[in-house]
Amino acid sequence: MNKDIKIVFMGTPDFAVTTLKTILEHNYNVVGVITAPDKPAGRGRKLNESAVKVFAKEKGLNILQPTNLKSEAFLEELKALEANLQIIVAFRMLPKVVWDMPEHGTFNLHASLLPNYRGAAPINWAVINGETITGVSTFFIDEKIDTGAMILQQEIEIDPIENAGSLHDKLMNTGSHLVIDTIKLIETGEVTTTPQPEDAVSKTAYKLNRDNCKIDFTDTIDNIYNKIRGLSPYPAAWCELLNNNEVLDIKIYKAEKEIEAHNLETGTIISDKSILKVAVKEGFIKILELKLPGKRNMDVKSLLNGYRFDEDSKLR
Repeated sequence: MNKDIKIVFMGTPDFAVTTLKTILEHNYNVVGVITAPDKPAGRGRKLNESAVKVFAKEKGLNILQPTNLKSEAFLEELKALEANLQIIVAFRMLPKVVWDMPEHGTFNLHASLLPNYRGAAPINWAVINGETITGVSTFFIDEKIDTGAMILQQEIEIDPIENAGSLHDKLMNTGSHLVIDTIKLIETGEVTTTPQPEDAVSKTAYKLNRDNCKIDFTDTIDNIYNKIRGLSPYPAAWCELLNNNEVLDIKIYKAEKEIEAHNLETGTIISDKSILKVAVKEGFIKILELKLPGKRNMDVKSLLNGYRFDEDSKLR
């Protein structure tokens, strides 16, 4: 075990688990894991443990779940771990008293090529905006969100038919190895940093919400297609279905674009026994997988086995 570096790891979702696993596989000494408190979930409101907590328990690691990162009790527990390096992957914003504590500092893994896509949803927005290149960055934390001095970056290509889920997995794996490279630089005293340009015109990874996940069928065919990819499988792009005198919110998980001239009104639905597509400016969005309210998500052929669209049905 590499005993000179004593790590506190902070993270919550699956994206962070892969990095923690890789750190342990490289025999680094993880003296503590900080993750989100358990939260009630589902109809039974059963307490749900974070993915990081589940993994850390399996590995017998010391786990802390503070509700207040500034509380004296938590700060004393953190100091008692005597870590000299903190690594953050998909956690929350830290107060200075926490990130400034260890001798070697606190660095973060972020799923974009900073300074682009600072914020909560960098993977989704890279796909939504039709990027062809993205990547991962490590940087030392400072007072603001995702603005600290950069250590390392690694680019990866975004496939034209890729969705946010597959890109998430690629960045998760690439990022875990970038973290190891970063630890090695810190361990050997060879780390150098590059300040992020303060005047850079950068794209923002806004927090996803109901409004910015709604499909606008008057937009370009590429933008509609990219939005569906960029929000799949989670939280999913949505729209309203007007059919049989009902207005239903539906989610679309997978689609293709068909460039074709037509005279149909935007939002008009065309369907038969196996095909469902909607008219847009430059052609059609062919829907392959979707979810109706109260139903599981399904492929279109399965849906059309028992669901019918009337002649005036539309998506909006």
